[in-house]
Amino acid sequence: MDGTRDIKDDEEAAKRARRHALKELNMSPPETRKAALDSSLKRHTALTKRAKLSIGLENRDHILKDIETLTLEKYVEEIATSLLEGLAKCKTDKDIWAATEIISAVHRRLGMSFTPKFVEMLAQALSPPPRNAVTTQNVNLDLQEKEVAARITRQRPVLRVSCELALVGIIGKNSASTSAISESKSGGEWIMKVTKDLLSHDTTLSSVPLLITFIKGYGRQFLGISANNSTDEIPESEELVEKEVRDRFRKMCEGYYDSVAKLLVKEHKRLQEQDRRNHEAYIRSGEIFEDRQQAYEKMTKNYEKLLSNCQTLSELLNQRMPPLPDASKSDTIGISSGERQAGDELDSNVGRGGQWEDDEERKFYEDLIDLKDWVPRSFLNIPEGEAETSSQTEGDTEADIERLMDMTREVDEDTEDGDDEIRSASPVTEVDAVVAPGPSQILTGILGKLPNATSRDSIDEVAIEFMYINSKAARKRLVKFLLSSQKQRLDLIPYYGRLVATISKYAPGLAKEVLVAIEEEFRYLQRKRKVVKELSTVRARNTTWFSVLTKFHLVPPHIILHLLRVFLDDLTGTNVDSLAALLEGCGRFLLRGPDTGAKTAEMLELMKRKQTLQKFDQRQILLLENAYYQCNPPERGPIEHKQRSVTEQFIRHLLCDVLSRKTLDNVLKLLRKLHWEEHETERVLFKMFSKPWKVSYSSITLVAMLAYDLQRYHSKFCVDIVDQILENVRHGMEQNIYKNNQKRVATVKYLGELYIYRLVNSRVIFDTLWSLVTFGHFEGRPLPGQISPIDAPDDYFRIRLICTLLDCCGMCFDRGSYKRKLDRFLTFFQLYILTKTDIPMDVDFMITDTMEQLRPKLVMYKTFEEAAAAVDEMFENTKADGDDSGDESGDEDDNRSAVAGQEDQAVDDEQTEGRPTSPDHLVLLDARENLGPSEEEAADFDKEFSKMLSDAAADAKKVDRKAAMSAWDTGVTMTGGVVARRGKKDVDRDDIEANSDPNSSGVMRFAVLSKKANKNLTRELEIPTSSALAANTLSAQMQSKQEQEQLKRLVLDYEHREEQAEMRALESSMRAQGIRLRYNNFGS
Repeated sequence: MDGTRDIKDDEEAAKRARRHALKELNMSPPETRKAALDSSLKRHTALTKRAKLSIGLENRDHILKDIETLTLEKYVEEIATSLLEGLAKCKTDKDIWAATEIISAVHRRLGMSFTPKFVEMLAQALSPPPRNAVTTQNVNLDLQEKEVAARITRQRPVLRVSCELALVGIIGKNSASTSAISESKSGGEWIMKVTKDLLSHDTTLSSVPLLITFIKGYGRQFLGISANNSTDEIPESEELVEKEVRDRFRKMCEGYYDSVAKLLVKEHKRLQEQDRRNHEAYIRSGEIFEDRQQAYEKMTKNYEKLLSNCQTLSELLNQRMPPLPDASKSDTIGISSGERQAGDELDSNVGRGGQWEDDEERKFYEDLIDLKDWVPRSFLNIPEGEAETSSQTEGDTEADIERLMDMTREVDEDTEDGDDEIRSASPVTEVDAVVAPGPSQILTGILGKLPNATSRDSIDEVAIEFMYINSKAARKRLVKFLLSSQKQRLDLIPYYGRLVATISKYAPGLAKEVLVAIEEEFRYLQRKRKVVKELSTVRARNTTWFSVLTKFHLVPPHIILHLLRVFLDDLTGTNVDSLAALLEGCGRFLLRGPDTGAKTAEMLELMKRKQTLQKFDQRQILLLENAYYQCNPPERGPIEHKQRSVTEQFIRHLLCDVLSRKTLDNVLKLLRKLHWEEHETERVLFKMFSKPWKVSYSSITLVAMLAYDLQRYHSKFCVDIVDQILENVRHGMEQNIYKNNQKRVATVKYLGELYIYRLVNSRVIFDTLWSLVTFGHFEGRPLPGQISPIDAPDDYFRIRLICTLLDCCGMCFDRGSYKRKLDRFLTFFQLYILTKTDIPMDVDFMITDTMEQLRPKLVMYKTFEEAAAAVDEMFENTKADGDDSGDESGDEDDNRSAVAGQEDQAVDDEQTEGRPTSPDHLVLLDARENLGPSEEEAADFDKEFSKMLSDAAADAKKVDRKAAMSAWDTGVTMTGGVVARRGKKDVDRDDIEANSDPNSSGVMRFAVLSKKANKNLTRELEIPTSSALAANTLSAQMQSKQEQEQLKRLVLDYEHREEQAEMRALESSMRAQGIRLRYNNFGS
């Protein structure tokens, strides 16, 4: 190690001696030349060409000889340009020193006519890239990396040669006319100023490799730091840079290192936090999306590059590395584990707090295809043999730099020849010629596809097809078509913007032409801002184009911010609409952008202040408020999903997903198998059965059927359900909240189905109907113009509820006292309808359908006075309507049984036809259930009984009761003399009673019923009255007659008591509401 260090010290001493000698030579006055110099153009042209190729070691002798023998004074600018261009080919230390000698020789020959201009050209070559160029390059990160690598490769030899020129006296007092070093003591201050400008304008830290190259090669001379840890002290008289400049330069570099170290710590924490979140997301979802994984890999790559640069600077400047906190293994995946997931950039740019609303929007605006993967390079002005190679260096200095930098660099050799080859090989012409007939037709077809290209894939295909006919004329035609699209098709502009962004990578002029065109249109619209209606669609299209191109990074930030400023300066009229549209389009993107966030926030605050100070109409206020919250939404917490137990999830799955007419029996068996003794299970079942809106509307009938089947086993459970349903109906009327309307409709529908399946009686239904038309009104009487806080005149929802309930179970009230009850309610219901104002068409249709179903011949009242008179007359005639006949006592059960029987029969038919019978499940019954029939037998009995009742009710409507009774009597026991063939179909029961005396003929006739060939045959058989059969038959007839008379008397008394109880209940309820009823001729 000591031997190697001594060799390096000797090399440094030799370099220092050469620099001192060349500096003394450059500082000495020029020698007077006696020999004649050659001024031929040919030799001067050869010199400039040779200098452009390289001013390295291989051309050093030829160039120095030409400098000594040529005049050079007439070609100062050409020589300076060729020397600067030849610097790019200098890679090694020998080439750098050869270039320094050549420039020194020219300086000694030409003096002040050459040196100031050349130093100024060096300063321009070392200038940082402009900010707008960096922003434009954000369109493609890969292209940006290539540009940065090319810039580093181009500036590295220029910086090294500039350092050598500063040390040998070329940059300093000998070039004092330049502004950069007009007051400097030496070239060290010029180098410090150039380096400071280069680093201070580099927000991406892409110039750190240049700083590393500078410190490694010239840290000892300019900073007083030895890169080789040399212990030799050099006298101050031999230093080529003043001590004051060295100290300032070193402090500047150390301050820059501190900022890099702080950024490293910040990025390290962000990476660890993202690692932890990614690990949790991976465990939770079990997958990693490819695009997020690639983004995280890129983030990690940038962090590792920053870490490597920071470590190198720490070693060169003798500074400590900042402490980097380590995360526990349980919290992170680990950088070196190879598992790369979504980076912090994506999480911060997508979602509530990012630039994009969701990942799909980010992919649309950022994930653009690379046309070189789809189109041959010859159509893209890219030669086929282009390759990306790394720079070749010599020595430890350049080897370390290449090890630290992981970006690729393009070799700049043969630049002019390569450009000539591109122009000759490319079939695309850039002249302003008209497109050939073939390409013109192809372009017409491509433009015809654009209005239908409404997806990412289709618009990318159009971009690929266009590149095959790309030319200047084709691009102009494309721009004209894009900007003259249909005014109403604003939805196409984002896809057109993606087309422009995709093509602009290889045809930058396209985006510029579009931007210039929409800027001119914007200025025209500002001049015509008083024209509102005629140019409204044009303004919307213009702001949409600006919004879309901004999100594609095709509009520079200062332009879009200028647009916002113009709108805010004159926030009136059409500018309000344009500002709102622009903020809705790209306000979120600008507010969360790194370059535009601060300015956009200031403008939003200015907009809010102007909104409070100026007077706007309601529409404009809504526009501005919506635009503000669109780009700056309020903070809200994450959506918390409700946690449900396994039992609750299973029950919800049965009732919401599995339940149907075919699976009704299986669902019932599974529900009965649940642990009803557990409180949690019963609570979940009660919640599901008492909240019918949790299932689909078509499944409410099936839920009612389940409740009916469960009533036999859990009667208290069903009673609680009915109580809760009635409470829900009452609660809905008390609150009358609009968002609960669907729940209220489902509840009323469920109540009607419960009546169909005998879980509630008719009194509950009629009480509910009457409460819907009277609750909340003064004294229970709705009047026109009477305002009720829970039932306004323009609130028609109660009418919907009544129609829903009547549609469900109103057909059951079609006979007897229940028919009269429904008629009374319909009369009052018409009065209630006439108290409403301007009934909507859909509600009117619903009322008409309900009335046609229940009372097809009912004539609706036209005015409120007619309905009020009918209601008063109805209350006066209540007593007469309450006197019912006894043969209608069973109408309610018959009607409900008929309706339920039809539905059960439909269920049975669908179950037998639609699905095979499932195997019987083993059900354990307790001792109480084993005492009677099994549950399957009970269910079958109920179904058969309901079917029998429905059939009997249907047949009873078709057959006269008297005829049926006489046919029964004549068909079973026809005694002698009772049935004489009178030629009549009906037999009078008085005649039967008068001729029932067996002594009149001494015989009794019996009808014997037989069947032959599917025909019923009847013949008479005479039996003596003295026989036991005749005597028993007569006694049975007499006993049956007495029982029928007694039963008829009991039924009539029961009906009479029921009607009196109902009238008393109605009278008490009306008295409570302030209505007093009077009955005429009331008596038993």
